[in-house]
Amino acid sequence: MDSYSLVDKIVHVLDKKKAEKIKAIKIDELTVLADYFIIASGTSNTHVRSLCEDVEDAVSSELGIEPKNIEGKATGWILIDYGDVVLHVFTPEQRAYYDLERLWSDAEELKFDDIES
Repeated sequence: MDSYSLVDKIVHVLDKKKAEKIKAIKIDELTVLADYFIIASGTSNTHVRSLCEDVEDAVSSELGIEPKNIEGKATGWILIDYGDVVLHVFTPEQRAYYDLERLWSDAEELKFDDIES
């Protein structure tokens, strides 16, 4: 499976589960960390955890892909590392504080016609 297909699946799961301000950025030309970052917000710590669980379940059951690592399950920022794709889900406060969009502002943002971000 190519990285873009994984990004597409994750973004659509997040959208279906009411994540806010979903952004997918292509970072492969800027770093060796990954090909893509996906950044999204949940409305609370509970919503953040639920979004991540839904993504993890969908990606595992539908694509057969397991995360390499998960960080921050007890905080307002959960990171799921799928290797070439890294998902960051924040509470609004944590997202504003860390401001990953500003840090990666040179990256190309992907557009999904059927997603309102």
